[in-house]
Amino acid sequence: MTTLRPLHNGWTLTAVSGGPRIQAVPATVPGCVHTDLLAAGLIDDPYLDDNENRLSWIGRTDWRYDTAFTWTDDGHDRTDLVCQGLDTVATVVLNGTVVGTTANQHRSYRFPVRHLLHEGENTLSVRFSSAYTYAEAQRSALGHRPGPYTEPFPFIRKTASNFGWDWGPTLVTAGIWKPIGLESWSGARLAEVRPQLTLDGADGRARIAVRVERADELPVTVDAEVAGIHVRTVLRPGERTAVLELDVPTPALWWPRGHGAQNRYDLTVRLTGASDGTRTDGTRTDGTCADDTRADDTWQRKVGFRTVEVDQETFAFTVNGTRLQIRGANWIPDDCFPSRITRARLAERLDQAVGANMNLLRVWGGGTYESEDFYDLADELGLLVWQDFLFACAAYPEEDPIRSEVEAEARENITRLTPHPSLVLWCGNNENIWGEADWEWKGELAGRSWGAGYYYDLLPSLLAELDPTRPYVPGSPYSGRPDLPANDPAQGPIHVWDVWNEKDYTHYATYTPRFVSEFGFQAPPAHATLRRSVSGELHQDAPFVLHHQKADDGNGKLLRGLGEHLPQPAGYDDWHYLTQLNQARAITYGVEHFRALAPHCNGTIVWQLNDCWPVTSWAAVDGDARPKPLWYALRRAYADRLLTLQGDDLVLINDGTTTWSGEARIDRYRFDGELLASDTHKLDVPPGAPERLPLSAAVTTAADPAGELIVATFDGSRTVRLFTEDAAAALPAPAFDTRTERTATGYRVTVTARSLLRDLALFPDRLDPDATVDDMLTTLLPGESATFDVTSSADLAPDALTGPPVLRCVNQVVRRTV
Repeated sequence: MTTLRPLHNGWTLTAVSGGPRIQAVPATVPGCVHTDLLAAGLIDDPYLDDNENRLSWIGRTDWRYDTAFTWTDDGHDRTDLVCQGLDTVATVVLNGTVVGTTANQHRSYRFPVRHLLHEGENTLSVRFSSAYTYAEAQRSALGHRPGPYTEPFPFIRKTASNFGWDWGPTLVTAGIWKPIGLESWSGARLAEVRPQLTLDGADGRARIAVRVERADELPVTVDAEVAGIHVRTVLRPGERTAVLELDVPTPALWWPRGHGAQNRYDLTVRLTGASDGTRTDGTRTDGTCADDTRADDTWQRKVGFRTVEVDQETFAFTVNGTRLQIRGANWIPDDCFPSRITRARLAERLDQAVGANMNLLRVWGGGTYESEDFYDLADELGLLVWQDFLFACAAYPEEDPIRSEVEAEARENITRLTPHPSLVLWCGNNENIWGEADWEWKGELAGRSWGAGYYYDLLPSLLAELDPTRPYVPGSPYSGRPDLPANDPAQGPIHVWDVWNEKDYTHYATYTPRFVSEFGFQAPPAHATLRRSVSGELHQDAPFVLHHQKADDGNGKLLRGLGEHLPQPAGYDDWHYLTQLNQARAITYGVEHFRALAPHCNGTIVWQLNDCWPVTSWAAVDGDARPKPLWYALRRAYADRLLTLQGDDLVLINDGTTTWSGEARIDRYRFDGELLASDTHKLDVPPGAPERLPLSAAVTTAADPAGELIVATFDGSRTVRLFTEDAAAALPAPAFDTRTERTATGYRVTVTARSLLRDLALFPDRLDPDATVDDMLTTLLPGESATFDVTSSADLAPDALTGPPVLRCVNQVVRRTV
């Protein structure tokens, strides 16, 4: 029987070099230095104001975690100290003896320690050397590598964004960030289980590779069972690996969300000691036999049967023979301190992805391989996962000791993640191939390695060995071959960053890509998030507000990005509303354009879903988990069925599984609600390619462009377009009536328009930080109504819910500037 004893209690933290004198502070394991110092009241919250600036010493200090525990001989042959995650450069000492060293946050370590344990009290220490000290030494030894920042993240196998990014703080962590404990076992244990599930027609096959570690050379039995099918084999003395295969007739398939059920099966692999009468020829059997209990170890996961293909040129994803349109977002670490990321928190965030009608998350290469909870939740929800290997935006050395650590972490994480049907693509890196080709790296590299050997050789070789069932792409962006331009829209995935950095968002319309795996536009977080994280004045140029903006000239780009679309803001309230609105419009514009190009364009992955702290960024959900207006806009733009006006065409997009039928009505109105022209068409839109409906000149030609708009409806869907930008439109002074009612969960606010109301939104977090609203960004014609359901337990004044800065529309700002 294998037994695991967690060692999570009684830890203390001590600074052993540099920085303030800190001695034996109570520590939480799993955790990290920052969270322990914060809990002890020794540092200010690094997420507030500019406190981050005064905490850089933490990453340049050596630290020691200490604990003591009582041990009694349990009678097993072996006892290992199992460290599931040490961040990062660590020396592990048990009872005064060094048992091992580590230099990789992204893998686990196992040290045999039974010979060092003794009855009674034992001491365990883990000393962490500064990540900077290690990485800077490697940089000195291996030579400079180009990248976006001066920080040495390419020279250590650690979360790159710990060292700061254009959306994240520089908080270089250290600590026991995953569980640690003693595992005792006898005879043999399951060292590795790696299932490969495939389909042969309607039937499934499970091929299960097993590796055991032995304490003796007696025969052991390995049993595997899935979907009621059982197989057994025996490992003879000296044998340490086996492959078990099971045929599963017509299994229920795992499907991405929106295309079917997420059927999964329990896969159980059990290792037991074989009794003398057990067969040793590996013959399958559905029966049982007597086992001894010397070796007893069980591995169990939920698995799913499905197929996946990705065309390397078109970048079309096909699952179970069904071609998909990808509607996704990039995922970054949800907190700088990962021990704070619970399953419940991940469930909330992935539910937000589903709520925005996403079907894929890309785990970005500057973060970490996510927890089992993340992938299990993705399996449950039918969210596809694109997994980057952990290389981002820089040249990486291919020499040891880095290369050996890269191979070890890749082997471990490929094996760990193979059971998950949601995982559909491995990607070698983020932007490194593009950087080497187009970012003037070659001169800086001066012939030094930059990562090509990883992306073109090591990683695909490991996948061919360990996970041949999943597609692999060497990088994002990537155009199919090393000799082709890396960011070529003609093939493979591209990144679009000239919009936001340089050009107006209407420039998205100049692209006809096969797939867009990064594009984004910034906005500040929710008001309540900014207010919590910034003391003093709230103003776009206030020092603390600027500290929570990490992008180069970020706030300048926010204002320039308003362009001719919206007026320049007069103060904080307008700045906050207009820049959030502009983010939502910019991404909507891009998403709808790219979706209308299907099947030429096969998907979009917005940068980004989430934030790791309170910051102005590209995220749809801010660092305090509050959805921005962008989230509501994505919910519409990523809907299975989308109505969009593209040029003089109405485009109907049906990514559902059934035909979309109804009558399309396209009306041209004056702003005062007078109907000027109409088109109607009865349509049946099958799943697949968009339906383009050319509109008549009577609808698309305005007599008074500044005072007219188009409204298109179809089967409950609606889209609105003005003939001019809002800043040039003759928007009327906003006139409306409101009614506020108490409900069981908060308040219901009904707004009835007496004038055109442009992009009506309600921000209840201005009154109650915990308040949420069910919808926003609705344009109303005179006589139309919109209802907003506000969830709040606070006692809110009805009048406060129905005026600025809570209830907003563009008219309020445009009228003030004309």
